[in-house]
Amino acid sequence: MSNKNRRLILWMFFVAVFAQVQAQPGTAFWNDIVAFRKADSLHAPAAGQILFVGSSSFTMWKDVQSYFPSHPIINRGFGGSSLPDLIRYAEDVIFKYAPRQIVIYCGENDLGASDTVSAATVAERFKTLFSMIRQRFPRVPIVFVSLKPSPSRQHLLPKMLEANTAIRQFLKKKKKTTFIDVYHPMLSDDGKPRPDIFLDDKLHMNAQGYAIWQKLIEPHLLK
Repeated sequence: MSNKNRRLILWMFFVAVFAQVQAQPGTAFWNDIVAFRKADSLHAPAAGQILFVGSSSFTMWKDVQSYFPSHPIINRGFGGSSLPDLIRYAEDVIFKYAPRQIVIYCGENDLGASDTVSAATVAERFKTLFSMIRQRFPRVPIVFVSLKPSPSRQHLLPKMLEANTAIRQFLKKKKKTTFIDVYHPMLSDDGKPRPDIFLDDKLHMNAQGYAIWQKLIEPHLLK
């Protein structure tokens, strides 16, 4: 075994231990995790479904199954989450399932949480999550939905574009991956976010916004 592989295995071990230690009562989003566990105990999701995981853009897509009637969906979005939260709770929201495909939307809250978080940091966090998933699911296709241009976070749009570009370039070098650009289709002719596809909070989408996502995502979902 090469030194590079040894370092990767050791690094993955520490990440896994960190995730297990952090996923405890009292931590952020614990109530969401408990709710997921209860739902799974009442009706365990069948193997071979498409897993949607990430932040509130997925959480609020409560009727996501109706948008993709030909594709069985498990929605495990939990609102307000960032990439470190997906890493922390990966055992509960990703690895406990046997998905045919994983669709991720996360990273927007990373930038929104602090001005000190850079686009490069978001990209590195995604790479960590990606490596964890690949370690457990080496053959499962992974889809990343780009960060969207929320009007309430217009000051962050340059960082979002930079993060999207970095993640796109990273995924280009990886097998069984897809990067879906929802950023540009959500802009108006003047290059600004379309206000008509967002709720009054100017952060979350309305049905028109999700209709755009449907058209962009559906061609990439496995049957």
